[in-house]
Amino acid sequence: MIELGVNIDHVATLRQARRTWEPDPVWAAVEAHLGGADGITVHLREDRRHVNDDDVRRLRELTQVKLNLEMAATDEMVGIACRLEPEMAMLVPEGRHEVTTEGGLDIVGQEARLKEMIARLADAGIVTSVFIDAEHPQIEAAARIGARVCEIHTGPYAHAFHGSGRDAEAPAVLAELAKVKAAGEAVRRLGMRFNAGHALNYYNVQPIARLAGVRELHIGHAIVSRAVFVGLREAVAEMKRLMREAAAPSA
Repeated sequence: MIELGVNIDHVATLRQARRTWEPDPVWAAVEAHLGGADGITVHLREDRRHVNDDDVRRLRELTQVKLNLEMAATDEMVGIACRLEPEMAMLVPEGRHEVTTEGGLDIVGQEARLKEMIARLADAGIVTSVFIDAEHPQIEAAARIGARVCEIHTGPYAHAFHGSGRDAEAPAVLAELAKVKAAGEAVRRLGMRFNAGHALNYYNVQPIARLAGVRELHIGHAIVSRAVFVGLREAVAEMKRLMREAAAPSA
């Protein structure tokens, strides 16, 4: 059954706007759990621009759903993950000047280094994931380095959806959706888990949730944005309902 991982980075972004103690990301994780989240995702960036080390430590200690730690492929971050032992660690590209992650990890160009990091994480009992574009060479490289999960980057699909006036049947949207579908099939064929995420929202999520074999969707900004108006628990519940409705087998 399809699952929802809620990214709570931007709860911490709101806190950091005033450099104070609220809103608390741990409280957000509890509310997301009560709304039906199957997991919590946070990105501990090298510059600690939103989520910080104490947030991750408290999330590990206090939350009752699985924790997915997004992180750059650096020795520092791998060491932190091995100490905290989240259920899943996802390697992502990271740029200091980007607003959010702008593309998939280039595994092909750094296989040896990433293979060593994946092995360290796996030895600590952590499920290893990589965030990659819907490109077959990257998927094949992910299998070679020992990743257990591939999260396919849905940003191009989401941008096509928005640029086509939210027309799910527009040629550009269908072309991007087909790329994600083919990537998911390749991921599963190589024995890895197919997850997806980035820029998904309440309008574009269902075609992705409907894809065969997709296990988890990781969604943050759209949920936190809606939570400003309806509360986090309700925002999570509505997203989960849309996902489950799309993924349900036809009668």
